[in-house]
Amino acid sequence: MREHFAEIISAIGEDLDRPGLQDTPDRAAKAFAYLTRGYNQTLEEVINGALFPSDSQEMVLVQNIELYSLCEHHLLPFIGRAHVAYIPTGKVLGLSKVARIVDMFARRLQIQEQLTTQIAQTIQSVTKASGVAVVIEAKHMCMMMRGVEKQNSVMKTSSMLGDFRENPATRSEFLALIGNC
Repeated sequence: MREHFAEIISAIGEDLDRPGLQDTPDRAAKAFAYLTRGYNQTLEEVINGALFPSDSQEMVLVQNIELYSLCEHHLLPFIGRAHVAYIPTGKVLGLSKVARIVDMFARRLQIQEQLTTQIAQTIQSVTKASGVAVVIEAKHMCMMMRGVEKQNSVMKTSSMLGDFRENPATRSEFLALIGNC
């Protein structure tokens, strides 16, 4: 990647010998590898056995999980937060694992719609919950820094599975708990 970043910097007309840019291709390659580290993670590594027996059948909600991703269309960041809920059926997921699942998928080239669905389907698959709900709200630099340049726009997406899709009361409880996200 280092060589490709050097080519890009040269292509925009910059001088790679300029003191501030001499190490930039290396730094950019390391930064991009970090920002896309989700490709190097597996669900098994992320979960790491943290699925525990539980008699709870009440909603589990992890709210305001910060997320940072890159838009697959422009390679520009989108930044936001995820709200993830599930209704256990005999097993609960270690609390930090919910955030780690969000990060694993967010740290890939993404569109927000797909990210929301991937998180919900993965939580469902891992926990066998009777329902899963995910809402993501994010600001997209591709809309803020270029194109229409709308600084205050926020995109919200949701994925409702099982009880959250089929039972309006469950969905309403979730939406009330996350408030005016």
